[in-house]
Amino acid sequence: MLAVIPARGGSKGVPKKNIRELSGKPLISYTIQAAIDSKIFEKVIVSTDSKEIADIATFYGAEVPFIRPKAISGDLTSSDDVILHALSYMQQQGSQYNEVCKLQATSPLRNSEHLREAYSLFHEKNADFLVSVCECEHSPLWSGIIGADLRLDNFISDEVKRSCRQDLPTYYRLNGAIYMGKVKQFNINKSFLGKNCIAYVMKQNESIDIDSQLDFTLAEIMIRDL
Repeated sequence: MLAVIPARGGSKGVPKKNIRELSGKPLISYTIQAAIDSKIFEKVIVSTDSKEIADIATFYGAEVPFIRPKAISGDLTSSDDVILHALSYMQQQGSQYNEVCKLQATSPLRNSEHLREAYSLFHEKNADFLVSVCECEHSPLWSGIIGADLRLDNFISDEVKRSCRQDLPTYYRLNGAIYMGKVKQFNINKSFLGKNCIAYVMKQNESIDIDSQLDFTLAEIMIRDL
């Protein structure tokens, strides 16, 4: 299995997010270390358009076989397109992989044990894809749309209003930590969410996906308390 860590240099929400220090280490280093320590990958590479990120990634043990082209480094480029490019590049270099894993650098609390568990589950279920999830912090059934008039008429259904929170079904959300797939199916589907996809469930406190200063603060607290 090939591990690919997408990490472009630009970030509108938090400047230089992928290499910003988190508890004394660059954010991306947590993902690199988890991937290497899991010992489930033949190779761990970082796909980046930034030489600065490339230098930091190699320092922490990842390989950076290419600098990502600008054409797939913009705000509108999906991370799955980045994986497709990485697979194509590695194939051109003579490296063939049957499985691929996308690991986003913004999930510092995902560790090597999570990766080993997910890998085992992926094979145990003979899945084509595996995606990590966690329980929603709040049920989406308690959510609704507010119009310009701010009225809450029909904001939630009468059935939900009459229900206790404990009686509502449990909802899960993507947490961005782990995406695994068979290369053949991924090249066809061009996404990790497809047929024969299974969930790897993680705890909420392991599922911080850093996209803001508040996320950084929460991650600092969680890492300090580990």
